[in-house]
Parts: sequence; structure tokens; C-alpha cells
Amino acid sequence: MLRGGLAASAALAVPTLSGGAPAQALAGRPGAAWGVQVGDVTAQGGTVWVRADRPARMVVETSATDSFRKVQRRRGPLLGPGTDYTSTVRLHGLPPGEQVHYRVVLEDADDPRRSGEPVAGTFRTAPGRRQDVRFVWSGDVAGQGWGINPDRGGYRVYSEMQGLDPDFFLHSGDTVYADGPLSAEVPLPDGTVWRNLVTEEKSKVAETLAEYRGNFRYNLLDENVRRFNAQVPIVVQWDDHEVVNNWYPGEILTDERYTERRADVLAARARQAFAEYFPVPTLGADGAGRVYRKVSYGPLLDVFVLDMRTYRNANSDGHAPDDVHGILGGEQLAWLKRELQRSRAEWKVIASDMPLGLVVPDGTNIEAVAQGDPGAPLGRELQIAELLRHIKQRRITGTVWLTADVHHTSAQHYDPARAGFKDFAPFWEFVTGPLHAGAFPGSALDGTFGPERVFLKAPQTGNVAPSQGFQFYGEVRIDGGSRELTVRLREEGGAVLFTKVLQPGLVGQ
Repeated sequence: MLRGGLAASAALAVPTLSGGAPAQALAGRPGAAWGVQVGDVTAQGGTVWVRADRPARMVVETSATDSFRKVQRRRGPLLGPGTDYTSTVRLHGLPPGEQVHYRVVLEDADDPRRSGEPVAGTFRTAPGRRQDVRFVWSGDVAGQGWGINPDRGGYRVYSEMQGLDPDFFLHSGDTVYADGPLSAEVPLPDGTVWRNLVTEEKSKVAETLAEYRGNFRYNLLDENVRRFNAQVPIVVQWDDHEVVNNWYPGEILTDERYTERRADVLAARARQAFAEYFPVPTLGADGAGRVYRKVSYGPLLDVFVLDMRTYRNANSDGHAPDDVHGILGGEQLAWLKRELQRSRAEWKVIASDMPLGLVVPDGTNIEAVAQGDPGAPLGRELQIAELLRHIKQRRITGTVWLTADVHHTSAQHYDPARAGFKDFAPFWEFVTGPLHAGAFPGSALDGTFGPERVFLKAPQTGNVAPSQGFQFYGEVRIDGGSRELTVRLREEGGAVLFTKVLQPGLVGQ
């Protein structure tokens, strides 16, 4: 069921909902109105995703051309209610550095001769040699009450990013706001009204698996997103709003909107929905596995995708003199140190779902790493200090931190000469977002790791609507010849706000 301004824009092509599935007569052929997407592309393959409107078998065909005159055909799994009619097929054996065209065909579960219309997409495999690489990143979609507004043409920023023709999109978390119900209309300060597309699942906080699934389906109602997904592969991580604001393992909620207040129960349901609706090869459809992983995109780039949510300790004031668990957990930290050391990529992008030196409060407690004390590391800072020390001692070069989360954009340079903790090599952290959510003022800096903020754009007040600006994403380009890495912080509308060029092999630039 859809409510709120849908008829206002015929350009916003939205699948009709019926019990959470595209409404097509079951007597017809299987349909895939939610589009296709590909995740974690490498030099040899990627993971293709689709959702059907009924039980069906997933078949993926790949070709070197969009004519599909010569195809390789891969029969995939049966799609059924156990995975909300979603599934993936992992592609292998593709040529590196080439454009791959693919299409998904859904065959009737009882009669494979009855198949639906193919749904096509395309992507580039990672290069096998030193070639240019470009990608975009951001986070935070449909937050703070700002959902799909048909009057504005939906999530227009996705079309803008698509126009840059990136190799992939790094989604830095808060992919949905399962804890953020939408209203059909929201009054704006200028006297106009923001009109949201509202579904049943977006009219309350998510608690059941069906409600979490509905939240992940919601963004796929937007035609801009579906077109983007069909052309731009995704590397996705999660943060808190996929479950509930600022959650941590073992938490018991006090929010009276919830009847289920065990964060672990909610997180398990959200994790399953996340695994069903994104192509993450390290996760099973039931959510088993792990979100953190390394994605290698040719000899110039490895992306280390972190999970700062699943293994963290409880939010506190952050002043504990020892902290074994930290924000990553011991196993993930050991993995990250080991894989950074093994990496032979020129650039090692650490995709962090939360910033390092920006203070992010949770009431009187701390939600991220920094707690505002500029001295020696305490609390979760101890684990980050251990990681930074390891990077220095092992002479690991080319680390760059990318994040979102704080709903403004900024660039920070970290230097031990300014820091309360000295045993690390200088590095850069770039922040962007929101992609489509409320924007907020800049966060305070914590001096423990010596950040200097060289750029910031943020509103002066909180929860600024997307129609009033301050919607951000970042672009990274690696030159295959010079091996330089260039970061551009962009604003919706196309403006480049800040540019930084990093030289390969240098420390502390």
C-alpha cells in the first residue's frame, strides 16, 4: 500500500505494492520490478542480485555486448518466501578490466518454459593491470523523516552520481532508517510542504522481519536508485539505523515505540533483511557470516570494509583505561591488521562506518570512537591507537579513511605532531553524506590523534531537509599512470567543494 503524493510525478516509476511484493497476476510470468544490482566486483566476477514477485528460478546470462548475441548462462537458486523472494548468483571467470553486460531471467518455479522479461544491467570488472579507477561514496538514505518525494523526482542525487560513470559505489552505512517512520507531509521552514511516499512498513519503527524487509524495499521504489543499481556496482556496509539508532550488542531499549526492546533480536532480523537485499558475498541469505571484508579492485586499490556495529562494546563515557573489546572486536582488529599488512595494492581505503576523531555523542555517552578528551587514548580510542601503531610499525603505506555518518562533509588530516598519542604515521580522513537525509552542523574534534579539519561544509541548524541543500557525496579517482589518488567532496547539484591529491608511497602528505 502506497500513500502520500505518488500521483504527483509520473516520472517516478514505482512498482505497485501488494503485501510487500510487486502486484502482478500470479497467472502471468515471473516479474522483477525491483531491478537488479551487482556487489563486490573483482577482476574475475561479482555478485548479481534480484527479487521476484513469486516463486521462481533465477538465471543470469552474461555477454560482452548489450546485444546478448553470445551469452554465458548460469542457473541460480529458486527464490521463495524464506528469503523474501530475493537471491544472488556469484559470477566467476570473467575477463578483467572489461565491460560486462548481464541480464536476469526469472523462470516459473513449476514450468521453466514460462519466464519473465529479462532485466538487464552492466558493470566493469576490476582491472588486471594498472589502470584508472574511480568510485563514489556516501551514506545515510531516507533519514530524519525525509523519504522519497515524488514532487522532487525522488532521489535525484543517484542520477547525478550515475552520470560520473563510477566503477562502483561505496555505501558507508545507514542504508535505510528502519527506526525512522515517515509522514505523508512535513511542513518546511519556508512555508512549503515536503511530501513523502509512505508504505505500510515505513509508517512505524521496524521490529519484525517483514517490517525490516519493507524498509530495505523502500529505497528500491525510487526509479533513480534502480537505474543506478543497474549500472553501478555496490560495496555496502551497515551502521546503526539499519537496526535502531546508536544500538550496541546486548542493549535493552527504553524507546516506548518498541514492543521488542532487545537490540540483539532486532539486529538479527535487520541483518537477515540486509543480507537479503544487498549482494554481499560474505553473508548468507539468513545473515550468517560477516559484513567486514576486503574487496580488491585491481593492483591499485584494496577496500577494507569495516563493521563498527556488530562487535562493539556498550556505549559509555569512553574514559576506560583499558578496553579489550573496543569498537571492532578482537577478531576483526586482528583480521584488519593482517590484511593491511598482506595487501600489495598501492592504495588501501579503509571504509569506516564511523569517523575517528569527530565526537559523536549518544546522550551523555559516546557513540563513535572519540570522546572529547584530547589526551592519551582511552576507551575505544585504545583499539584505534593499536591499529594506527601497527600501520606505522609495519610501514604500511597508502591508507586513506573514508566515512559518512555525521551528516556533513569535511576533510581531516591526522598528525602525531598535534596529537595526544604520538606513535602513528600521518593520514587523511574524508567525511561525506548525507546522501538523502537531514543535514546537521559540524562535529567537534578530539585531539587524541591530532586531527586538523582543513575543510567543512555543514548547516548551522539541525535536520535540514534535502530540498534545502547540504546533501553530499565523495568521488575518488586513482590515475593508472601517476598512481595519484584524488578525492573530491561533492554536493548535490554537481559542485566540487574540496579537492585533495595524494601522492603514492608518501607518508604524512
